[in-house]
Amino acid sequence: MPLTQPIPRIKPPALQRGDTVGIIAPASNIKRELLEAGCDALRKLGYKPLYFDSIFDKYLYFAGSVERRARELEEMFSRDDVQAIICARGGYGSNYLLDTIKLANLKSHPKILVGYSDITSLLTYISDAIGLVTFHGPMVAKDFAHSDGIDLTSWESALTAASEWTINFGAESGAKSLMPGSAEGTLYGGCLSMLAASLGTPYEIHTAGTILFIEDVAAKPYQIDRMLMQLKLAGKFENVRGIIFGEMLDCSQNKYQDYTLEEVVLGIIGGLGVPVAYGLRSGHVSHGNITLPLGVRAQLNVDKKEGSLRILESAVTLAAVSSQASRS
Repeated sequence: MPLTQPIPRIKPPALQRGDTVGIIAPASNIKRELLEAGCDALRKLGYKPLYFDSIFDKYLYFAGSVERRARELEEMFSRDDVQAIICARGGYGSNYLLDTIKLANLKSHPKILVGYSDITSLLTYISDAIGLVTFHGPMVAKDFAHSDGIDLTSWESALTAASEWTINFGAESGAKSLMPGSAEGTLYGGCLSMLAASLGTPYEIHTAGTILFIEDVAAKPYQIDRMLMQLKLAGKFENVRGIIFGEMLDCSQNKYQDYTLEEVVLGIIGGLGVPVAYGLRSGHVSHGNITLPLGVRAQLNVDKKEGSLRILESAVTLAAVSSQASRS
């Protein structure tokens, strides 16, 4: 459903070394050993991980009941001793929270919220509904649990109040050119499956004026085609300024297919007249998960050989820095 008027952006306080990081599981259940491995990595980076014992609850394939998962999310936002919130994993189930969480509570206690995959439902809804900048990036029991799981440069740039920073295309980020051009817009998006699933609901994505990021994992090319066509037929590519695809890990029919996924997506969006990049390593990735701030102004530059995604403003405020200084 269209927004009646623009919502002012809310930037959460920056994350600093020594801060407490709350860990939540709003979707699928998790394995203790992977969570602990991720917590160890967070400690090595100088953070203090915090989670409730109920995070290990199980109900079917969920991390416990809807009530438990919603209560966990809201309490982490409410606690004064928690400076940021990172999801343990995705899976499935975040959509159950959309009509349960109390947005007023989140708005009055703005904090960094990081995740991807199924968490896209929460990131886009919270960003659209209250204007909070959210973060498409590494999760504790997934990326932090592996030695090469995160891209530390983008993590620090996105979460520690860098005023302006750039992700250069090429081997370092995995991104390459599909359609040349340059555009500015609001960075937005996430997992394609969840973006498409939002259509026709009160939580439908709002893509006008955006640099739209799209990624997924283990979906066959015809399934990617179907979801992209669904977005196109729903008008979600109208007034999009530019498009960036993720790594699209394991998104192939078989090793003998005589076409590329790049050809598939260009058949749908190649005529939009906007710049298109492909392969940016954020979300479901082979390694080095890049953190993307959703809700901030960005510039996409794509040419035949090079390109970049330039984040034009800080995604966080320096309030946490000053408050921490006053405590020392």
